[in-house]
Amino acid sequence: MTEDLTPAEAYAAALARNAERATALAPFREMYDFDLDPFQIEACKALEAGKGVLVAAPTGSGKTIVGEFAVHLALTQGRKCFYTTPIKALSNQKYADLVKRYGADKVGLLTGDNSVNGDAPIVVMTTEVLRNMLYAGSQALSGLGYVVMDEVHYLSDRFRGAVWEEVIIHLPESVTLVSLSATVSNAEEFGDWLDTVRGDTEVIVSESRPVPLWQHVLAGRRMYDLFEEETDHGGRGASRREVNPDLLRLARTENTRTYNPRDRRRGKMVREADRERERRQRSRIWTPGRPEVIDRLDAEGLLPAITFIFSRAGCEAAVQQCLYAGLRLNDDEARRRVRQIVEERTASIPAEDLHVLGYYEWLEALERGIAAHHAGMLPTFKEVVEELFVRGLVKAVFATETLALGINMPARSVVLEKLVKWNGEQHADITPGEYTQLTGRAGRRGIDVEGHAVVLWQRGLDPGHLAGLAGTRTYPLRSSFKPSYNMAVNLVDQFGRHRSRELLETSFAQFQADRSVVGISRQVQKNEEGLEGYREGMTCHLGDFEEYALLRRELKDRETELAKQGAAQRRAQAASSLEKLKPGDVIHVPTGKFAGLALVLDPGIPAGRTNGHRGFEHHDGPRPLVLTAERQVKRLASIDFPVPVEALERMRIPKSFNPRSPQSRRDLASALRSKAGHINPERHRKNRSAAADDREIARLRTALRAHPCHGCDEREDHARWAERYHRLQRDTRQLERRIEGRTNTIARTFDRIVALLTELDYLRGDEVTDNGKRLARLYGELDLLASECLRDRVWEGLTPPELAACVSALVYESRQADDAVAPKLPTGNAKAALGEMVRIWGRLDALEEEFRINQAEGVGQREPDLGFAWAAYQWASDKSLDQVLREAEMPAGDFVRWCKQVIDVLGQIAAAAPKENSTVAKNARKAVDSLLRGVVAYSSVG
Repeated sequence: MTEDLTPAEAYAAALARNAERATALAPFREMYDFDLDPFQIEACKALEAGKGVLVAAPTGSGKTIVGEFAVHLALTQGRKCFYTTPIKALSNQKYADLVKRYGADKVGLLTGDNSVNGDAPIVVMTTEVLRNMLYAGSQALSGLGYVVMDEVHYLSDRFRGAVWEEVIIHLPESVTLVSLSATVSNAEEFGDWLDTVRGDTEVIVSESRPVPLWQHVLAGRRMYDLFEEETDHGGRGASRREVNPDLLRLARTENTRTYNPRDRRRGKMVREADRERERRQRSRIWTPGRPEVIDRLDAEGLLPAITFIFSRAGCEAAVQQCLYAGLRLNDDEARRRVRQIVEERTASIPAEDLHVLGYYEWLEALERGIAAHHAGMLPTFKEVVEELFVRGLVKAVFATETLALGINMPARSVVLEKLVKWNGEQHADITPGEYTQLTGRAGRRGIDVEGHAVVLWQRGLDPGHLAGLAGTRTYPLRSSFKPSYNMAVNLVDQFGRHRSRELLETSFAQFQADRSVVGISRQVQKNEEGLEGYREGMTCHLGDFEEYALLRRELKDRETELAKQGAAQRRAQAASSLEKLKPGDVIHVPTGKFAGLALVLDPGIPAGRTNGHRGFEHHDGPRPLVLTAERQVKRLASIDFPVPVEALERMRIPKSFNPRSPQSRRDLASALRSKAGHINPERHRKNRSAAADDREIARLRTALRAHPCHGCDEREDHARWAERYHRLQRDTRQLERRIEGRTNTIARTFDRIVALLTELDYLRGDEVTDNGKRLARLYGELDLLASECLRDRVWEGLTPPELAACVSALVYESRQADDAVAPKLPTGNAKAALGEMVRIWGRLDALEEEFRINQAEGVGQREPDLGFAWAAYQWASDKSLDQVLREAEMPAGDFVRWCKQVIDVLGQIAAAAPKENSTVAKNARKAVDSLLRGVVAYSSVG
């Protein structure tokens, strides 16, 4: 209370209040109707002090407040602020938010296919747009004071992550960087790197969620808490989270084997009462259906909810299941508002296209408060779903994991159907980071007191594993940075080869690699100290004991090598002898459990041939089936025959012999003993050792005896130290090779790329040729292939639709397997040009192999995919949406997305193509106009 303060304290408090009012933060805080959190205030103060900031905090915690303060500072100081996001949908959303606050005249939007007020003081853009600006030396960069990188943890993305590092490295020093990230476990490491490349950077980490999250498992009719809160009675009064014992019991019951009448317990049959109890328990465990889950959440007041299903078809099927079940989550007033908003947002879409897009079924589900959300949907439809969900008019959304990538669409509850998803190569468990990102949507700040994450019970669910996912709240940020051809020519053009190499060595990828080397380097230093000690221990007054030890080691290695050769020869001889055996041969098994007299019933199967059991192959030679003198029928292996084997005698095997009949075995074994029991097998004579006649061994033994150290009294003591020295030296060399493999890795890859580009005349030393300047304008995975096609005039004379078809091969990547049916292609010039593109790729692929540029490491040119060529050709030829989608067998959202990527690359080709004696630039612009119509044109703002 102020009246309790002394005059001095009251004066100091007044000064502090006045000082705060003088800051830019004070008026900024007044824009919000809630108090800022401590981490937000700390980050904002650091920004105002002129520092860069890295803010790592959970999803939904309000990180973007810090980005908005950077916007506020830029406007206050009369400077520019660029706000970058990883995806266009996020750019559109942030653009709308900032326009609402500052007005359309002060905010611009730049995405791959949209440019709105690009000269405004605040511009929202995708990260790739800023990267391209930096390489082009755009005038828009003048006056730039702040760059906000939202979702900066995207730099872990193996396809696009390098763009974030390029921007961070190449931004002018005068620009203050605001990095906003999900909670990562190595924020300090990332902050250290930012400090190195960007200057003074403050790292602010917040682990606490603004809304508490409760974890549940829904099994049958019951919702189980995942954790049981227990007080730690050790005196500290803290609490620790234990897995709910009811869930553990449920898992044990589920995983118990079903009843088998042969099962015995303590020698008795399982009691009927136990079986009945087990059946009753099992009847309470099932995976609830999708409508049942939504109904249950609605009854418990846990809607709105997002259900993550890792399949587009699964999301659509879930909506249909809810409709068939008669689920209705909206009242009549809400239905009316939904219809009004949907009709407003889709008014520009022609009626014939609405039918093709499944509009009426989609609208029916929306009116009931149910929707799907995935990348296969038309962008306009997705945006409507997002808007209705935020307004509370859609209460159940079935979504793929792309929804978790930053779209501001929080819910009260998040449901996960499974903990396994397809990662592009195989079905894999979701990681703790993915689990945190998905469940981070649960709990709306200022609306919900708590959020809820619900995992549906599946057979084999391990509550302990789930608790591990839920309890591991962070994941490490790993760089995915790799140099590309476009990056190389742009860097050399701006900085020259030497400086470019140095710049690349400042990447986060190299920073992490170098840090991992530190521990190995320390171990190498310790080993070198140990080697020095061992060297002293083996010092001999008679001569160079290291030289003597080398002779001993060479002798030992040679003897070991000859022994291995001898053993291999004996195995080969034994296998050869086994192959000669026939049914009825009497043999003597030399060693093993069944050593002694035996009758061959079946000589076995030659090496590598299947023995009749599916999937099982012999790789160790024949395996004869024999009857021993002790009446056992066994299949032997080559290990039972360390020496060659010969038939001692022959016997007739009766046709009536049955190896499963004890009587048959007894009779035949008796006949065997009578026939051959008196024969003593010849002992296998050992061959003379190869070492006895080996000239190298003789030379080494002579050199050893002649060495001065051979006569030392302490020779064996020295030898022990020498052996230790040798082992430690070998380990140290392995560590040094690991260090060599990790240091300068980025620079070495850059050197190989530069060498290949020099070979193709894109670079000449520090000079970028005309070919290189063309490549510098082409951004994308197949940048070099596009440049080579322009150089070889592959696309000359093509019509705009044919050019669109060819360019689609540079961007499209099929979701189908590699062995899918061959795609339909346009005929004539387009087909010939596509064939030529594949041939050029083959030439580049061979060159990359020659220059050791490895596609598996994310560097190099993948094969062009022709799967979208027909759809692009048809659409650019003004065919109807119905016809194009039907023939392409592709969802509308995918079609729009690929068209926009083709448009983006066509724009780059129009800028890079020759202006004289070429039709490519003109036809590329025409192709853009042909593609940018209908659903592609009105799909979204960005």
